[in-house]
Amino acid sequence: MTKQGKRVRTLVVGAGSAGTMAATAMAKRPEQGYVVAGFLDDDPAKLGQTIAGAPVLGTIADLAVVAAEYDIQEVVIAIPSASGHTIREVVRLCEETGRSFKIVPGVWEIILGDVEINQIRELKLEDLLGRETVTLDVKKMTAYIQGRVVLITGAGGSIGSELARLVAGFRPSSILLMGRGENSVYEIDRELATDHPDVNRVPVIGSVADEVALEKVFAEYHPQVVFHAAAHKHVHLMEFYPDEAIKNNVTGTRRLIEAAARYGVDRLVMLSTDKAVRPRGVMGASKRLAELTMLRKTAEGCRTKLIAVRFGNVLGSRGSVVPMFQQQVRLGGPVTVTHPDVTRYFMTIREAAMLVLEAGFAGRGGEIFVLDMGDPIRISELAEHVIRLSGLEPGTDIAIEYCGLRPGEKLHEELWSSSETLSRTEYDKILVLKSGGSPPLSQIASTSDLLEELAARGDREGIVRTLRGLFEDMSAEEGDEESTTRG
Repeated sequence: MTKQGKRVRTLVVGAGSAGTMAATAMAKRPEQGYVVAGFLDDDPAKLGQTIAGAPVLGTIADLAVVAAEYDIQEVVIAIPSASGHTIREVVRLCEETGRSFKIVPGVWEIILGDVEINQIRELKLEDLLGRETVTLDVKKMTAYIQGRVVLITGAGGSIGSELARLVAGFRPSSILLMGRGENSVYEIDRELATDHPDVNRVPVIGSVADEVALEKVFAEYHPQVVFHAAAHKHVHLMEFYPDEAIKNNVTGTRRLIEAAARYGVDRLVMLSTDKAVRPRGVMGASKRLAELTMLRKTAEGCRTKLIAVRFGNVLGSRGSVVPMFQQQVRLGGPVTVTHPDVTRYFMTIREAAMLVLEAGFAGRGGEIFVLDMGDPIRISELAEHVIRLSGLEPGTDIAIEYCGLRPGEKLHEELWSSSETLSRTEYDKILVLKSGGSPPLSQIASTSDLLEELAARGDREGIVRTLRGLFEDMSAEEGDEESTTRG
């Protein structure tokens, strides 16, 4: 980040430890050209103070006025514990005033040591989420995984592969990497071979819906812990292929649970989704049925601890909206958004995988955990950030076009419904759900059997009709307030 002899008047947002470290680092390296003109901080007690040789000039809301008065050229954001909303507001103010901006690394880097000048970097998309760093309890995770055989379904996917990376670090006796896509399974297998050569890896090409394949895996390797990440997840595609959604998400989950019970698996952790809450589409309905299947099996006395973890979108995951936006920007636009007001919950891939591990350890069987996703993000705003972080201007260099909600999509997703209540757990970002208002578990068994029969016959209309009879929100018209309001 050489300034080539230029003096860059800099404003540091955040007068806490991170901001102090950043200002000190800049002062130690004058050849980089930074001149700290002052700080902004929302703590009234800090206003007017001098920190690291520079005054606290105002609050974040004063950014535009201070930037003009003190001829600020660059803003350094140094509030690693701030919410995503705060980070996005600072970025918005910088963009409005035409000032460039950078960010200080997160809490974990600060804990490890003083901020170095070369750590102050360009903003990344994940910084806009404002998510605090998750740290796993190494002792607990080691006791949970070390020396055990761990099966990961969907191991080639974004979350599945991240789970594999984390699990490998806790020294399991073996990791079974199961997935239908041979290339993605091959890639994570090769990566672990390089990074964790001491861990025994077993790539398994197969589907959880294939009863024979499952039986072979469990009979030969006897997994003790299962992370179930395999699922069909694309909302609009499953509207056209409801039979595949049932086969993979419902039948596959049931068969996996039954195999786990037969072979004495200690615990099975299933990844769920916010689309399962008052589902509007087939994908969400199939995942809600998977949750209810898990609860039903627990109620029937399944000795395997069955745990579901429900969360929203994962930033940058394969097939998600951010990689699509980035590709559209590379092609010169336009960037397509379904609706100006559509919002979604987001977290990073690594954070999601770490919290899934924690929830799996915390579960005692029969729980649905909900991850604290923070505030939902407007997708149009996210699209603008992707364009700006590419060095371009929305509406000028790259157009944003609205193409309308696709089949099965909601305007706003929810993490729980009004008939469900949440309780805190010992983990900061993990809540536990108390279900209510769902179809009776006795009805779930018969309906799931019917849906599996319909899927085997390829009766797509029959599947949709049956799901609509089970989940009333699937019958709501596009734009109905009931179907597009967050709980």
